[in-house]
Amino acid sequence: MAQGHRSTSVRKKQIMEAARKLIMKAGSEHVTVRNMAKEVGISEAAIYRHFKSKTEILSFLADSVADGLLHDIDTAGSVGFTSVDIIDEILRTHLSRIEQRRGLSFLVLAEIISFGDKSLNKKVSDNIQIYVDRLKLLLADGIRAGLIRQDVNVEAAALLLFGMIQGLVNIWALSGYKFDLVEKYSELWKVYRESITAR
Repeated sequence: MAQGHRSTSVRKKQIMEAARKLIMKAGSEHVTVRNMAKEVGISEAAIYRHFKSKTEILSFLADSVADGLLHDIDTAGSVGFTSVDIIDEILRTHLSRIEQRRGLSFLVLAEIISFGDKSLNKKVSDNIQIYVDRLKLLLADGIRAGLIRQDVNVEAAALLLFGMIQGLVNIWALSGYKFDLVEKYSELWKVYRESITAR
């Protein structure tokens, strides 16, 4: 199929992937319609046939990242897994994918926030809240099952999990990806799990 005649869904994915690559390679200040068009190999006008603006592209990208994170939650766990084990599995899956693709999710969200666009910030905030709410449900399941202390505040515990992963990924990226992300996470998870586990 000729480069100029891809289907709308394929082209939208290519444009969002170009935005992601630019964010990861060069930072948010280099995410322009011109640079995205160059990355995909199409004209700027062709970008506007699929998206109204750069903001709309980034909004779709934010949704795509959130969908991936939520998919990891929805597909985690199996018979015999406790809710605490499921949370661990979810976070390990996130970090393994992030490590393979050099910061796909949490870093991209952080860069999108750095644009300072109020509508984008609300989009990311709403998506993060949905993610945190899913973690809260798993933590609440752990309390009901007697695995997590009854006095644990699930809102605070879920936010702490999100902050732990976001912070770890940021430190990993700033270090030039010099340490094993999942291995470092295991050390943090041990401390976190110890703090919430019912005695």
